[in-house]
Amino acid sequence: QTQLVESGGGLVQPGGSLRLSCVASGITLADYAIGWFRQAPGKGREGVSCISDDGDSTMYEDSVKGRFTASRDNAKNTVYLQLNNLKPEDTAVYYCAVDGRIPGTCGSLSYWEYDYWGQGTQVTVSS
Repeated sequence: QTQLVESGGGLVQPGGSLRLSCVASGITLADYAIGWFRQAPGKGREGVSCISDDGDSTMYEDSVKGRFTASRDNAKNTVYLQLNNLKPEDTAVYYCAVDGRIPGTCGSLSYWEYDYWGQGTQVTVSS
């Protein structure tokens, strides 16, 4: 059974940082591109970042470029999202997801192209 578990969310002041983790079981993440998405209250699910299977290629939504960084440790079956210089508009539930297509390149940040999802972790940016 494939399972993704996100962690690392929390309450942080504007300008602060968090590091989100996504740990997988029942699937070898090294075979796939992994996306990060977020959903704020009353809004749709938004693609934030994608990292390729080998970690050599990344993709970011414009509003997070230069602030968020995706990375991965395939030996630990874990993907990370470093969130720096956080803003109140970054407040959302953050999800990781597996793009099940092979090869594991980042094609898009469209949520419907991702197959397996975690339960999400809440990030709240507020003073």
